[in-house]
Amino acid sequence: MSHYSGPVLTRPIAEKLQSARDAGAGEWSGSLDLGCSNGSAPLHADSWEWKGRRYPYPHKLKDRTIYYWDGDEFAPVSRFSGSLIKLVPTEWGAPTFEIDGIKMLPTAKESPFEDARRKVALVEPRGKVLLDTCGGLGYFAACCLEGGVARIHSFEKNPDVLWLRTLNPWSPDPDEPASGGRLQLTHADVSQAITEIPDASVDALLHDPPRFGIAGELYSQVFYDQLARVLRRDGRLFHYTGSPNELTSDRDVPREVTKRLEKAGFKAQLALDGVLAIRR
Repeated sequence: MSHYSGPVLTRPIAEKLQSARDAGAGEWSGSLDLGCSNGSAPLHADSWEWKGRRYPYPHKLKDRTIYYWDGDEFAPVSRFSGSLIKLVPTEWGAPTFEIDGIKMLPTAKESPFEDARRKVALVEPRGKVLLDTCGGLGYFAACCLEGGVARIHSFEKNPDVLWLRTLNPWSPDPDEPASGGRLQLTHADVSQAITEIPDASVDALLHDPPRFGIAGELYSQVFYDQLARVLRRDGRLFHYTGSPNELTSDRDVPREVTKRLEKAGFKAQLALDGVLAIRR
């Protein structure tokens, strides 16, 4: 899917555009891509311009919602197909996303992009061939490209998440020159697709699955055995786990993951909000 190249709005940004017009300004300066860049928008009484195209001033935008120009109006970046999925702004610029109101990326203490950068650093991507099992918004992939990865193959099962990526300025576009042909994004279930990946063909792994209750197969011994098979010896894996059920049960998912990874042939230890493992 091609990436959207028009303006991206939130309620505060729309209000700033209108306030500048009402104050008699002929131009507004700021970001229309969630903080990825800054630019200037010429202002008119009933419209404003961006990249040579005119847009109407939007009305009645909601908080915690991101909007894009769908050709007729500014529409929310959200879909409902069994579950409600939406792109959600953060104070950090880079957005998170929610599925049925459940936030899918950590944003309480730092940008989800910075969070991804710290985790990617653990697998030392420079010059490596890397497997990204659950691509999400692509922040792992973007940080790998930034970190000099030789090639990264990302899988994403949810078509609505892939759609969000095309509208998120922070999500890497495989077709952009900046990607240099190094990013391959595949719409597939990695729990099945991994069986087609050759033995020891990957230098490093990033595994950021949905929570256990949604995708238990991605925490299974069978899947971890496959991760060990495709990863070369001494290759690194970071597995995000968070701390689900920590307050409501005695279950310790990070410890369970560590034990299964060790059984699959890894040396594993807790790191950040997940597990760092090295293929033995």
